Amino acid sequence: MTEIHVPRTGPGRPRTTPDHVIADKGYSSREIRTYLRRRGIRHTIPERRDQAAGRRRRGPAGGRPPGFDRAVYRLRNIVERCFNRRKQWRGLATRYDKACGSFEAAVTIASILLWI
Repeated sequence: MTEIHVPRTGPGRPRTTPDHVIADKGYSSREIRTYLRRRGIRHTIPERRDQAAGRRRRGPAGGRPPGFDRAVYRLRNIVERCFNRRKQWRGLATRYDKACGSFEAAVTIASILLWI
């Protein structure tokens, strides 16, 4: 999470705090939510079933359920579809290019061809 950099449209250093984070259930840990809250970053992350059950089992000491907006979470579908279309490129899906520069170049070429 500390490696997040949001590009600026104008001059200056990249921002390190995005406006909003939309993530899947793999990022629903309490530590990540606390980290985002401490930095003032809004987030939409669904709660895992086992976390919800544990919270309910603890009763009032378990706290409130985290807020979740389905309409915002559906926007994540756009990014996931882009990743799935890139995975159709065999070289990208299996990561044949081991060098970082060649892999980034392959991702750029695939993105350009998908965009066209």
